[in-house]
Amino acid sequence: MRIFLSALLCFPFLLFSQITAKVVGISDGDTITVLLDGNVQKKLRLAEVDCPENRQPFGKNAKKFTSEQVFAKNIRFIETNKDRYGRSVAKIYYDNGKYLSAEIIKAGYGWWYYSYSKNTDLGKMQETAKNKKLGLWQDKKAISPWDFRKEQRENAKKKRLQKQREQQAQKEKTT
Repeated sequence: MRIFLSALLCFPFLLFSQITAKVVGISDGDTITVLLDGNVQKKLRLAEVDCPENRQPFGKNAKKFTSEQVFAKNIRFIETNKDRYGRSVAKIYYDNGKYLSAEIIKAGYGWWYYSYSKNTDLGKMQETAKNKKLGLWQDKKAISPWDFRKEQRENAKKKRLQKQREQQAQKEKTT
């Protein structure tokens, strides 16, 4: 009974915190742009999923999948947070209640972003997609986007250090 009353009290909050918008852009598999009332655009980062970067294998496939699911459609979203780039993190719902992050994970085009999600059902969906070798799980060496980004940052840092050493060596030669 207590749970029912809590849910009942939260229902109006949930109802009014949902926003309806039209999807007008897809940046990558987990980032979309929507058009709000008043012709205002807003970039949304999908909650609970992390898709391959566009430069990664299956990055373009993830973007295409997301586009096929929601581009030019009216969606409902609930903002859950802001990311470090200031984008709104949101749960996106479309086609009578489909949850976009879950659909991406089920199709094998994204990882359950377990660091930012308590929804273990998404982890189970990921395991099922992995076992069926769907989407990115066809690649035995699939690298999570967070590891890919970390590797990219480390490589960029190594290149900067190497360039600095070369510039220092050049200066020492000329003096």
